[in-house]
Amino acid sequence: MKIAIVTGASSGIGKLLATGLEAPAAFDELWVIARGEEKLKALQSEVKVPVRAIPLDLTKAESVETVKALLAEEKPAVSVLINASGYGVFERFDRIPEKDVSGMTDLNCRALALMMYAVLPYCEKGSVIVNIASVAAFQPVPFGAEYAATKAYVLALSRAVNKEMKPRGIRVLAVCPYWTKTAFFDRANGNSVITHFDCMYDPAFIARKAFRAMKKRKDYVVPGFVAKATHALTKLLPHSFVMKVFIAQQKLKNK
Repeated sequence: MKIAIVTGASSGIGKLLATGLEAPAAFDELWVIARGEEKLKALQSEVKVPVRAIPLDLTKAESVETVKALLAEEKPAVSVLINASGYGVFERFDRIPEKDVSGMTDLNCRALALMMYAVLPYCEKGSVIVNIASVAAFQPVPFGAEYAATKAYVLALSRAVNKEMKPRGIRVLAVCPYWTKTAFFDRANGNSVITHFDCMYDPAFIARKAFRAMKKRKDYVVPGFVAKATHALTKLLPHSFVMKVFIAQQKLKNK
């Protein structure tokens, strides 16, 4: 049996990737992971293949162990893994609640890496792992320092493991979106620290670009012109200058 696994599948980009995955990938069953069981079960009406709802909080260490136990029991071939779980908090670092300081690292980095590690023994030639990173991965982001750092980890890990897995015929792809219209900001920007959004992408656009990139050989993709331009500037300009511009745009000096 071939399966696909999507974390963070209950909303936003993760949900769109889960419901649209049948077009670019072939599998017999879709395993969806998030905290909300009812939202996961509702996905069954949106896809043709059987859906297995696995309600888990991936910030908890035992959650990945649950996935590992299911894999060991079923012994499926994992055709696709999409790591879309993640969150951020925009705030001065010393003002972030301690639970979020650990939570961002636990979900964005530790859980993502452990999910990759768990599925790789079940991947075959042609399998694809997709990790949702961010344009923030390419630069330090004041007042989003830890979030950007976690996404830099995701990008670096994805690109290096992609190179390592080449002899096995397994691809690892990092998707690096710009500002995207999702519920992410309800939590991330709850204190309205970020005030300037020069462009806000539709999550459906990000999903389409991710599916297209899955068919190519790149190890990361930056969807959209504004996102690509921002990425290019962060490569050309000193990061000290980029950070000053960001602080000025967001009027963050006195926050």
